[in-house]
Amino acid sequence: MKIIIINGPNLNLLGKREPEIYGQMTFDTFYEQLKKKYPNITLSYFQSNIEGELIDKIQEVGFTFDGIILNAAAYTHTSVGIGDAVKAITTPVIEVHISNTFAREEFRHQSFISPNAKGIIIGFGLKSYELALQSFL
Repeated sequence: MKIIIINGPNLNLLGKREPEIYGQMTFDTFYEQLKKKYPNITLSYFQSNIEGELIDKIQEVGFTFDGIILNAAAYTHTSVGIGDAVKAITTPVIEVHISNTFAREEFRHQSFISPNAKGIIIGFGLKSYELALQSFL
């Protein structure tokens, strides 16, 4: 099984950025732990702060991978293009958010990804990614 985690803007700052919301662990540390816990899954990871690069990656893997775990971060609430990319592919996408977006600012309550995602997992910290991974098993 081939699964990719795709992270959007500012998630490269996990462990440093607003630790009261996002925690103290870096994503790289979490990702290594996840790979060790699920050795039978071919797990890939991609992060970009650039919207077009995220769209390119979704299109690149969207017909050959078994699943995409997507945290588009702030682009979730602004990018029609990422929402359209998710709609255009055949690989199922689980939308993930570390924080409970509905407990935050009003603009974070809108998602252009959700209508085209297989499912949504929000508010469980980094565990949200593992829950998404388990949904593909």
